[in-house]
Amino acid sequence: MEHINLVETFSEFKEFKNIDRETMMRILEDVFRHMLIKKFGTDENFDIIVNIDKGDLEIWRRRIIVADDAIEDDNLEIAYSAAVKIEPDFEIGEEVSEAFPLLNFGRREILAIRQNLQSKVQEYEKDNIYKKYKEKVGEVIAGEVYQAWKKEILVLDDEGIELVLPKSEQIPADFYRKGDSIRAVVSKVELRNNSPVIVLSRTSPVFLERLLESEVPEVYDGLITIRNIVRVPGERAKIAVESYDDRIDPVGACVGMKGSRIHGIVRELRNENIDIINYTSNPSLYIQRSLSPAKITSITLDEDTKRADVYMKPDQVSLAIGKGGYNIKLAGKLTGYEIDVYRDTDVDNEDVDLDEFSDEIDQWIIDEFKNIGCDTAKSVLTIGLDELVKRTDLEEETIREVIRILKSEFD
Repeated sequence: MEHINLVETFSEFKEFKNIDRETMMRILEDVFRHMLIKKFGTDENFDIIVNIDKGDLEIWRRRIIVADDAIEDDNLEIAYSAAVKIEPDFEIGEEVSEAFPLLNFGRREILAIRQNLQSKVQEYEKDNIYKKYKEKVGEVIAGEVYQAWKKEILVLDDEGIELVLPKSEQIPADFYRKGDSIRAVVSKVELRNNSPVIVLSRTSPVFLERLLESEVPEVYDGLITIRNIVRVPGERAKIAVESYDDRIDPVGACVGMKGSRIHGIVRELRNENIDIINYTSNPSLYIQRSLSPAKITSITLDEDTKRADVYMKPDQVSLAIGKGGYNIKLAGKLTGYEIDVYRDTDVDNEDVDLDEFSDEIDQWIIDEFKNIGCDTAKSVLTIGLDELVKRTDLEEETIREVIRILKSEFD
């Protein structure tokens, strides 16, 4: 048994580890050199030949020929009488190279080699995973839920590498079971107890940015620039975009025809309400756009304190603040201003926004009126029944009922 096929002997490491053949051979050589140093104090006179094609390993030892009674180190020197048995023409002072049988390693040494190999393979794996995912920070990856716990979810990628999605990085409406597919952005990669820990996030603004890149080619190609993203995960997000190409409408391109591009992102984010606005360096206009869909009457800015006093009609205040205060909070984060909203008592308050009637009129009907430019009660009433029937896809009976509701507001 002078020949041992090491690749077969340690095949389990290759089968279960993501290591290429060349790397495996290099690790084998390093492990055996470590053992030679431990056994003889040096490995400088040893040549280790790894045959990748055949999958075996040979060790050759080089020694200097000395007189039989002059041997001081039998690892570095060989007796003349032993050398001539290998080759009769050898002379004292020459170098002899001969195979070093692997069986010269004892049972304990083979066991130590095996343990050392296992340790090296694991070390290589950890280092490889760390480097691989360090380069993927900020990228969206897809995986499969392996285990769902209260505080975190364990995810496996397509190579079986373990990833972690903490509860704090999950959208509140997220709910996953074992075997479910999941998408998230690689948030950070850190070492804990010398082992790589890959942390994912679905709440990071970067996740929304990457989703937008995947759905909108103009963003991916750089024709549209994302200037800022702010989020309340699962509730609302605001994205400021701009394009240096006048032929491109950045907001329209991001939303897509009939919302085709943004709908996929909204579904992925558990119906998160996404507002996309045109970025501008004009702070007043930027704040006005960020408070959409509310309409501003006037605005006063204090550049020193970064405060903005916004005045609007009473029926617009609730729109500006938004559900849970998210709209005004995100507008402030997006623009960098602390925004205070005030009711403007000097303007005509008699008209009422159509959205104020959402408890009596279905939202899709309100949207139908908005599509023809009617967003307030009076703008609908001034058009007339016949014209409304022509300009909308609504039934006459439906329009009559809407007019009745709107008129009752002013009676």
